[in-house]
Amino acid sequence: MTFLTLKGISKRYGDYTAIEQIDLSVERGEFLSLLGPSGCGKTTTLQMIAGFVTPTTGTVHLDGRDITQLPPEKRGMGIVFQSYALFPHMTVAGNVGFGLEMQKVPKSERVTRIDEALELVRLTGLNARYPKELSGGQRQRVAIARALAMRPALLLLDEPMSNLDAKLREEMHIELRSIQRRLGITTILVTHDQVEAMTMSDRIAVMHRGGIAQISTPFEAYERPKTPFASSFLGKTNTFSGAVQARNPRCAEVDVAGTLMTVPHEGRHVQGAVHVYLRPEKVRLLDVASARLRGVIVTRVFVGNQWLLQVDTPLGRISVSRPNNGMMPPDEGDAVGLDWTDDDLRVLDQDRAHV
Repeated sequence: MTFLTLKGISKRYGDYTAIEQIDLSVERGEFLSLLGPSGCGKTTTLQMIAGFVTPTTGTVHLDGRDITQLPPEKRGMGIVFQSYALFPHMTVAGNVGFGLEMQKVPKSERVTRIDEALELVRLTGLNARYPKELSGGQRQRVAIARALAMRPALLLLDEPMSNLDAKLREEMHIELRSIQRRLGITTILVTHDQVEAMTMSDRIAVMHRGGIAQISTPFEAYERPKTPFASSFLGKTNTFSGAVQARNPRCAEVDVAGTLMTVPHEGRHVQGAVHVYLRPEKVRLLDVASARLRGVIVTRVFVGNQWLLQVDTPLGRISVSRPNNGMMPPDEGDAVGLDWTDDDLRVLDQDRAHV
């Protein structure tokens, strides 16, 4: 059931358009991420949902109510900011209960809801501590507990984990997703971190230049990108420029630097100049004699769980990601064979590159 609906939402500042005609529906209990680079409009979209920014055009509906003109405090939403925005002079309990006190929730109920929220984020017993006495991860949990204590209809997360180190950020991805599922609370996350979006989300809205380039499950967005931007932004990819030579109901025959590639077009009407995409992890290393493409390794980097290789080939330089199976891959300067399946390739018209 649709819980949040944005219809025809735009935001303009004079001659500058931050958001242009976005339509978006979020289901009850869904975890949706707005993913994109700086300046794509994701934070502006979140602020219009929260009520901090008024749309130039369009409407925002929450659970069947038009809330477009409602002030933030009357929307029933919980918000966790990038900076956490904790009051340094207040204890953990004081920070978590601040919103409840502003709403004049009776003290006995405040205490209960504070304790419940702290238990959810595994901070039981830290009620009397001050923010300066907490780690970065604990401060983030306090900010989340403060939002949850309000029992919001919708939880909004504005890059809440960008200040954490990589290991703690990964742990919090799992922890926050677990809390969201347990509570069944509808959640929208703004992030530029692709791993964060894919780890936590039911669906991802990939944003670009004030619009939505693609909205789908993380798997679909990664494996079947619908625009060149979505393909290049969500994960790493090898991009080949080519031209369609023939097309049948399933595949397109694409000439890339004199090599013919058979690429599934997935029903898209591709023609003329196109880009062909191939993820680095889809490329396999083989003996030179048995591969479809030959090359020479120019860079080999070990990153723990995988090897990252750069291979010079007649099609240009190709990135290869190889899992670490305990065996050393060929060295820099070695000739190697590369292979992939036709189904590993994706094709999109070049003239959609600016979508």
